[in-house]
Amino acid sequence: MKNNLLSKHAKSFNWAGFFLSKETYKKCSFLYDFCRTLDDIADEEINLEVKKKKFINFKSSFKNKNYSNYKIKNIWEILENENISSKIIEDLFDGIESDLKDVVKINNKKELFIYSYRVAGTVGLIMSKILKVKDKDSLKGAIDLGIAMQLTNIARDVVEDKKRNRSYINHEFDSIKETIEIADTFYESSFPAFKAIPLGSRFSIMVARRVYRKIGENILKQKNLENYNNAGKIYVSNVGKIIQTILSLYDLIKIYFVNDKEHLKKNEHLMINEQINLNERI
Repeated sequence: MKNNLLSKHAKSFNWAGFFLSKETYKKCSFLYDFCRTLDDIADEEINLEVKKKKFINFKSSFKNKNYSNYKIKNIWEILENENISSKIIEDLFDGIESDLKDVVKINNKKELFIYSYRVAGTVGLIMSKILKVKDKDSLKGAIDLGIAMQLTNIARDVVEDKKRNRSYINHEFDSIKETIEIADTFYESSFPAFKAIPLGSRFSIMVARRVYRKIGENILKQKNLENYNNAGKIYVSNVGKIIQTILSLYDLIKIYFVNDKEHLKKNEHLMINEQINLNERI
């Protein structure tokens, strides 16, 4: 791509993307470009009605396959070439649209899981299909990894979200800590799915998983709300990324000793299924 948005914005994943093939990385970059456009619409500091109009126009361009917009063209090529249901993108649109309000408030864990699926589990699902994953349980694991990463984002961005009148979790350190702990259970449930990722792409996603999980560990190191509020954007340093990359070599070996078992987040997926038929997506 002329403008590599992964390298500019998605620094954690761009680091891991170094280990992908050139063609796979390009597709991932197209996906990120599409998602970034939606995120920018939701987060832009402009009048809410203008945001909604931009969102409606972009969504309409997608539905009408407006290929004059290269982002729309690229995402449709991915969906069609990889046999991916457009319902997954519609779920993503629903997640972004839920942020286009004067005040955003999530009231319970079910709402939190559904929101996290829509804005990130969808991306994990598309990514897994780009990586040629076919097994249904493994595709559920890809959803779990996306949800885990979104919960990490939510726990990291409480201060920033509060400024935008968004409350996904309470602005309390106990709530932030609980969200990281829940995210950890989703990171764990995603791990067996790595068996289904072709070996050439497996290491890259393992690195992304470890780097993002490390963000959660760095959040917990703040220990209290005052330190958290003063910490600014919490991330993983380049040295930390190198360490997590090395540790991912252990995961490459560990995966061969993981027994296939019933999906660990079955109850959480049942909550999501009350509103969204995941079987139609995977």
